[in-house]
Amino acid sequence: MNNVADRIKLREIFLTFAKIGLTGFGGGMAIVALIERICVKDKGWLSDEEFLHGLAFGQILGPFSLNVSIFTGYYLRGIAGGLLAAAGFLLPSFLLVVLLSWLYFTYQTLPELQAALKGTNPVVIGLIVVVALDMGRKQIKSNFKAIMAVLAFAASVLLNLNSALILLAAVVVSAAVAALRREAQ
Repeated sequence: MNNVADRIKLREIFLTFAKIGLTGFGGGMAIVALIERICVKDKGWLSDEEFLHGLAFGQILGPFSLNVSIFTGYYLRGIAGGLLAAAGFLLPSFLLVVLLSWLYFTYQTLPELQAALKGTNPVVIGLIVVVALDMGRKQIKSNFKAIMAVLAFAASVLLNLNSALILLAAVVVSAAVAALRREAQ
């Protein structure tokens, strides 16, 4: 935990992640972008680097937007912060999905509803591209990092490899390169 975390109340963590859970749209990276904007840029709770570490950890298991929420809450206030961030993040989504499920199964044959659902797909894709470009611009500052990003993208898109395998390969390659650099000095 850090100095900023000492000033943050558990109630604020819960309410912040409830707001993210309520207003986040598009899932995955779109929500992660919202978490980054609110927790890193607006509130200054984490640095860009700390947030990216949480994002990397979050990719390893399960739903990474929830994992990033838990990581952030835990970073700020330990186990209680992580639990409240998760609860705040999940509660609005749970309630909204219950409501939307009822509406969908009640009115699924309406052409207006079908058209509205089809119109959201390009928006979600656009949000993901914006987040990827923003994070890439901040973090890819060397040829090595650029090559790693291109290889990770190719492994994911062209080879359809699991994210955990790509992250594991990146750890191995980065550790090997760091060891070679130390030997060369």
